[in-house]
Parts: sequence; structure tokens; C-alpha cells
Amino acid sequence: MEFPVLDINGKKVSSVDLPDEIFGIPKENINTGLMHQLYVLQTSNARLGTHKTLTRGEVAMTTAKWYRQKGTGRARHGAQSAPHFVGGGQAHGPRPHKYTKNMPKQMRRIAIRNALSALVADEQLVVVDRFEASSPKTKDMAQTLNSLVGGHKALVLLADRNENVERGISNLADARYLRASYLNIRDLLSYDKVIVPLDALEVIKSIWGN
Repeated sequence: MEFPVLDINGKKVSSVDLPDEIFGIPKENINTGLMHQLYVLQTSNARLGTHKTLTRGEVAMTTAKWYRQKGTGRARHGAQSAPHFVGGGQAHGPRPHKYTKNMPKQMRRIAIRNALSALVADEQLVVVDRFEASSPKTKDMAQTLNSLVGGHKALVLLADRNENVERGISNLADARYLRASYLNIRDLLSYDKVIVPLDALEVIKSIWGN
């Protein structure tokens, strides 16, 4: 698949051949259900699962009977730590547990390929010959991204560490950088545009290709 390559100013300078097995899945054949399954897996595995409430046996409160059983005209009650009293324990509250899910490696690979193909089909992929910055100024980086994506939320994939680019993007609310080797479904689906330099494209092809 021939795909245009832009320079840092957003002008076409050449074209590149994108592998069909990664970027060329037809739009009608894109498996959105599998992509959603991988997205749920990633967000679930990111949860700590440390939530916990105190039960009636764990609250810092005396368990002594707080008034006599008979003769008061009131309902009979035991410990004030019961759930229906203010300050009492929580009944059936959350307890620490794991949310981790599993998914076969081949299914994860297919889901990422479907996501990359969906970016191409929806014109959300931007391939540039190189993505560099002469200074780490946020203002300069904002102008560069505006030339490429026109104010859309953008994810910039990098092949290696680039301090100027990383520092310039860090202060932008609608942009993020990510190493191409850490490509994941959540970041791919969270941005309007994905900017891929040619060196980062080679990393993607080496990991997600045949």
C-alpha cells in the first residue's frame, strides 16, 4: 500500500509502502470487537484492585451494647458498629482483588493490526520523514504539531529517545509521545491523529509484521 510521507511542515515529500498485513485490512473486515476486548484487558490490568472498606468488625468503635435491651421503648440494638448506624461498618463493601485478564498473544497481535488498519482507513495516520526539534520549547512543538494535524489530539511515536521532542510535547495537553516499541491499543484509540516517523515505522514493522 502506497502512503504519502510528509515533512515536518506538513508537505508531501515522498511515499512509503505500508505492509498490508499491518495497515491494509479492509475497513469492512476490521474486527472492532477484538479491539474492544484488548482495550478492556489493558485497562483492567492497569487497575490496582486495592479498594477496601471497613466491615463492622474493623471499625474503630466499641462493640458493647450501647443501651439496655428492655424498658427504654426503643428498638433493641447491639453494637453501634452495625452498618445501619452512622460511623458503622460497610456491609458488602469492596474488597481487594485482582482485575487481571488474559488474552492469547496471537489475538493481541491481530487486534493491534486491526487498530493500525483502522487508523489508515479513517485517515488518522500521519507518516513523516523525520520528527525532530531543534529546541525543547513547547511553543515550537505546538506549531509543528499544528502544521501536521491542525489542532487535533496527536500521539507521536518515536523510535528512540529524543529529549527535545519529549520535553516539548510534555507540556501539551492534547499531545503525547510514546516509544514505538511500547505501542498499545489504549493509546492508539485515544488520539485523533497518530504521527509516525519513518524510523518508528520500521520498529512497528519489525514487531507487528510477519
